[in-house]
Amino acid sequence: MDIAFCYENVLPVRGGCETYIASLARRLVAEGHDVHLYACRWDEAALPKGIRCHALPPPRGPRCLRPWRFGAACEQALRGAGHQVTLGFDKTWGQDVLYPQGGLHAASAEHNLLKYRHPWMRGAARLVRQLDLAHRSYAVLERRQYLGPARPLVVVNSNMVRRHFQQYHGIDAARVRVVRAAIDPGRFTEQDRPRQRIEWRERWGIRPEETVGLFVAMNYRLKGLEPLLHAVALLPEGAPFRLLVIGSPKAGPWRRLARRLGVTDRVVFAGPHADMRRGYFAADFLVHPTFYDPCSLVVLEALACGLPVITSRYNGASELLSPPGEGYVLDDPHDHARLAWCLTQLLDPARRQACAQAARRTAAQWTWDHHYRQMVQVFAEAAARKRAA
Repeated sequence: MDIAFCYENVLPVRGGCETYIASLARRLVAEGHDVHLYACRWDEAALPKGIRCHALPPPRGPRCLRPWRFGAACEQALRGAGHQVTLGFDKTWGQDVLYPQGGLHAASAEHNLLKYRHPWMRGAARLVRQLDLAHRSYAVLERRQYLGPARPLVVVNSNMVRRHFQQYHGIDAARVRVVRAAIDPGRFTEQDRPRQRIEWRERWGIRPEETVGLFVAMNYRLKGLEPLLHAVALLPEGAPFRLLVIGSPKAGPWRRLARRLGVTDRVVFAGPHADMRRGYFAADFLVHPTFYDPCSLVVLEALACGLPVITSRYNGASELLSPPGEGYVLDDPHDHARLAWCLTQLLDPARRQACAQAARRTAAQWTWDHHYRQMVQVFAEAAARKRAA
């Protein structure tokens, strides 16, 4: 097939969707498909040889208008190009398939309010949001993407996101395909795990006998670090536990909160790390009490590393878990007592070992090959729809 991708910048070192595009393009090219990329910037060394890259002008102007300008540039470039299937990943329109890996803007905006514990704070944040030109612009753009004259097939990575399409835009489930996200387990080779575990625990000042819960995020507030620190404060005195926080370099407010709660000695703020294996191998379980994640890759990576997981029902990846098999799923991340209870369960070595074994089994059930084959089926369906139109 002749397949075209549209994404503003494809620099896989930044992770996320950009890494995914490179991986998917590499597999498609290897299997003989003709793959095109329409983008403003890309890392040629990180993309497969044989992919055809088409340069689009970088969108300029206010932040609220840049997606509109990139979307318009894509629409113009694709017009008459004759690709069998076109695929957009973010704020573009007119493609045959749209794959919003970050979920719906409408759902994300609403879930962002949940990070505030008190209703009055949520109400104030909602009022402020209504004055945000970028929010209003993205809301209009999203309606154009999915409710405009060209109705694309939609790929989502969880049933939660599929429900959001119905809830926020009234889009029938028949237009939405759930294709679970997947990671390459080869990224987490085990041969040097014991060495890395010892090395990085020593660097972070973690004693061998301590049980380590890993928290990974860039947006600490949205992903639930505040309630997590409160839960750590509720753990029994003397429990050999450390919370390892990896991600954003901006940890000042969270360090101050840890001091106020009296848990400074129980938290290690490690900042950003390019090689996440260090964190996974040093940890004993992952704790991710997020307020919004369409399908968190850190959960998939943790499962692949055999780590038990604590997350919330606001994470599409929670659909992969069968509590208490691989770990625990919270109804409300603000429930500090319940979160502390979950942490306490995984302080038990026997419970942790049972969850780790279940995590590995769950990770093995869904592979990159499964994901790739389903995506090819979606492309074939979109191409058939296009021919019949």
